[in-house]
Amino acid sequence: MTTSVLVPSSLAREAEDRREATRKLGYVARAATIYRVDRLTVYPDPDGAGKWEDGFVETVLRYAATPPHLRKEMWGKRDELEYVGVLPPLRVRSQTGSGSEGSGSLRQGIVTEVGADGRVRVNCGMQHPISLPVPADMDVEQGERVTVRVSSRRPVRAKLVDAPTTGFDVIAADLDAALSRDDAGLTIASSRYGEPVTSTRLGQLAERRDAEGGMTVAFGAPERGLPSILDVAPDAVGGDQTSDEPEGFDLWLNTVPNQGSEVVRTEEALFASLTCLTLTE
Repeated sequence: MTTSVLVPSSLAREAEDRREATRKLGYVARAATIYRVDRLTVYPDPDGAGKWEDGFVETVLRYAATPPHLRKEMWGKRDELEYVGVLPPLRVRSQTGSGSEGSGSLRQGIVTEVGADGRVRVNCGMQHPISLPVPADMDVEQGERVTVRVSSRRPVRAKLVDAPTTGFDVIAADLDAALSRDDAGLTIASSRYGEPVTSTRLGQLAERRDAEGGMTVAFGAPERGLPSILDVAPDAVGGDQTSDEPEGFDLWLNTVPNQGSEVVRTEEALFASLTCLTLTE
């Protein structure tokens, strides 16, 4: 089952400075980690662009999703990453349940060199990059993130395995393309104008989400909710949508129906929405 989250490129538009914008994106990355989001998609919102350069949101989120031992190798120094020191640690749980130093544990690595002999050099956070044979059923490229099973550190014994990397992937895509993916599952728009979520409704949502094989949840930007971004009237959304409506969502939901603040920030909406939408029956 796949869980995807969609956020706009204007997500940090109201932040006063780059440091605060980076901190805000750190909360988004934390939410994606805590609720086991598989894919975090940044969709374009050119009409809501703020003071930050194109690609700022995507770059910071990609950096946050990169395991700490790979960040220097993958990113180096970039203007967008000036304040990444304020990002909270994600502490992504190991796929095996064992620590990263444990025997037989899975580690993420980055391919630093592809040889002509069917071997690659991989930086996976050990003292030096290690040379590994590429399995016949795998095709890897330089710069690609891979999964390595380490069975011994002294001497080094490791191998490439065909397993998904831990944490979440960050991609950029149009909203329509993200909603039309084969693995999109149940598509949900989070909006204060949507149908209020109730305890009774949650059971129905969990059943439908599981039947669809997962879900995709979209969020708006500060002072620019999804109705504004999609240029639809607030009173035109809410509840189940028909398949021929331009919004492209199965549901519009309000996951904070009794909000006490005039504005629920996007990063707060992520925590509120994913808390209830990831519940099991």
